Amino acid sequence: MRELLLAGRRRVREVLLARATDGTGARHEPAHEVLGDIAELAAQLRVPVRIVARGKLDASARTESHQGVLARADPLPEAELDELMGAGRGPSPFLVAVDGVTDPGNLGALLRSAECAGVTGVVLPRHRAVHITPAVTKAAAGAVEYLPMAIVGGLPAALARLAERGIWTIGLDASGGALDQIALAAEPVALVVGAEGAGLSRLVRQRCDVVASLPLRGRIGSLNVAAAGAVACYEIALRRSGEGRSGSRP
Repeated sequence: MRELLLAGRRRVREVLLARATDGTGARHEPAHEVLGDIAELAAQLRVPVRIVARGKLDASARTESHQGVLARADPLPEAELDELMGAGRGPSPFLVAVDGVTDPGNLGALLRSAECAGVTGVVLPRHRAVHITPAVTKAAAGAVEYLPMAIVGGLPAALARLAERGIWTIGLDASGGALDQIALAAEPVALVVGAEGAGLSRLVRQRCDVVASLPLRGRIGSLNVAAAGAVACYEIALRRSGEGRSGSRP
């Protein structure tokens, strides 16, 4: 909620906060100190704040884990793929393309890690994948307010467009070579992560310039998509900043 207010990327029409109770009746302040901080920030930004009964907040929310606060805001703006590719403006693109991830918690956690690692945009397929739901938004911890996201009809076609614009695509899959052996500098790059369990689809894999994997030293054979994506994002970020190991391009 704080990031929604601080980012200023979309209009917030109203903030609803749960009223505290002391066992005998309702008081008129928010239920928790952090909610009081949100109320103060909203007031500074001239966003109307209403303190309501918990039951009313429960009825209005689209999630059971709203934590006592709800905002009525404009929808997230949807970016165009051309915007994410840069068109010569801003930093060299560092994108994450998501192939069929359906678990909201995984997508939200992946978006949070991607934003922290400096990813400049995210590509999501329109079909057979989770989009930005309340559960995704909560798991992303504010990252959705800063990451431009494009919804595309088909990910293989989107990857082909990235290639036309000189953006190098790296598919993350257990069968690929070691990611830390791939040479990266500041060139435009897109990390492509696959669905839980199934991994990259056949057509998406074929459109990637290279398929890479993360080293697994323990006895469990895989990481979930959120964890694997986080590690890969930071490996690529370190390479782009010149702090990683050299490696060589296949």
